This record gives sequence, structure tokens and C-alpha cells, in this order.
Amino acid sequence: MTDILPYAEVIGDPIAHSKSPLIHKFWLEKLGIKADYRVCHVKPDELKDYIASRRNDPDWQGCNVTIPHKLAIMDHVSDPGEVRSSIGAMNTIARTRDGTLFGTNTDAGGFFAPIADVPLSGQDVIVIGAGGAAQAVLFALSRIDVGSVTIINRNVLKASALLARFGLKGQALEHGSSLPSARLLVNASALGMKGQDPLHIDLSGLPDDAIVYDLVYVPIKTPLLVAARKRGLETIDGLAMLIGQAAVAFEIFFGQAPPVEHDDELRKLLLA
Repeated sequence: MTDILPYAEVIGDPIAHSKSPLIHKFWLEKLGIKADYRVCHVKPDELKDYIASRRNDPDWQGCNVTIPHKLAIMDHVSDPGEVRSSIGAMNTIARTRDGTLFGTNTDAGGFFAPIADVPLSGQDVIVIGAGGAAQAVLFALSRIDVGSVTIINRNVLKASALLARFGLKGQALEHGSSLPSARLLVNASALGMKGQDPLHIDLSGLPDDAIVYDLVYVPIKTPLLVAARKRGLETIDGLAMLIGQAAVAFEIFFGQAPPVEHDDELRKLLLA
């Protein structure tokens, strides 16, 4: 009889594109941990039943949460860190020793890690999107005293409300608007992702020292990053945040920090 391994997984809709299993299985193997990490396709109307099915599974260590569940998941788990009132979205669910399921967010830390050494205090920023990933980005930006923040989103009222929520000064613009000058531009939407609508944006308004950061990682060379590189701008791809947020979640699930000394090998694996 085969032993049942403890496991974690990633949920979303769509989910086939997820690279999380590659990341977590790579770390599990390097550390010699006998556990598994899986993909689980969960549609919006299945989310409640999914959580109910995992609640009583002692082998389930938790899950990463991706589009479109980062907001809805908050209604199904406890919130000891008050994530709902701070970031406003959850991307990681885990179990306490007494079996309680709780949610947290590792996106904010994962987003900030690649730009931690960039002097952004007082600098203007553009954020595309207003969903769960964007809220984690805005939360991080609110903690580093940036200048004006421009949110570009289909729903301008929602974007304006997020500026107020995170105490950020700035403006909300519709897609297609001319970009203001900014030190950092972040695509925190699904636009440009494989299977999603393209992101049409003119980067000519950005200064020569601007950084363009695309959280999309499928494809890794998004049209946004290609356009930014043609302009000679510094770029950060979605793998940077993906690996950063996964590292925090991995330690929550499996009780050990991932072996960062193998990051170069991991990145090559993800790009293969």
C-alpha cells in the first residue's frame, strides 16, 4: 500500500498555466521533504465546496489561490492577520494545528522583493489593474512612502476607492488614457496573459529611468516587457514575484524555508 503524502496545491480558473507546482516540487526535492504539490481547477461556483472538502482532509497542508478567487476566498476561512481590512485579498490558505483554516497574503512581500533596493520614496508609480494582485501591490506601495499613484482600470470608481483605502494620493484613469511620467509601472492585471485580452499601452510618456514590472508570467516575455526593452527601460518579469510569494507560502505549508541557493537553477527550469 502506497503511503499518502501530505500535500498542498494551487487553485484557480484557469489554472493549467500555473508554474507553482514546478516551484514547490523543485524545493521539496532539494530539501528531501516527502510531500506533494498539485494543481486543482476550481471554478467560482465550486469554491465553497472545495474548501469544505479540504477542511477535513488531514493530508492537505493548504493552497495557493490565484485568479479569480483572491477576494471570494476570504468568505470561507478565518482571518487572524486581518488581511481583509489591510490588503483586502488572500492568496494563501493554510491549516492551524487545531484544524482551523486561515488565510494570508504573500503577494505583497513577493512583489516588493525585486524592488527592495530601488529608491522609490517620493517617486510616482503607475499600477494597471484593481483586482487581488493590484491590492497587494498597492498595500506594499503604501508602506514605502511613494509619491503619486495612478491606477489604470476599466472601472475608474473601483480604482479611486482603492487609492482612498490604502491612503495613497493619485488618480484613476481608464484604459487608453495617456500615461503620466512615473518611476515605476506595474501591470497587476491579467491583461497580456496567455488566453486573456492583450494589454495595449503606450510607454512613450515614461522617463528613461523608468522600471516596467509585469506580474504576468505566461508568457514570460510579455508584449509589455518587449516594448519596454525596445525603449531601453529596465524590466522585471513575473517570475520574480512568483518565486518570492511562493517562498513564503512554501514555509507556511511545509515548515522549512526554500533553498534560495538554487534560485538560478529554478529560474532556468521555469524558463525551459
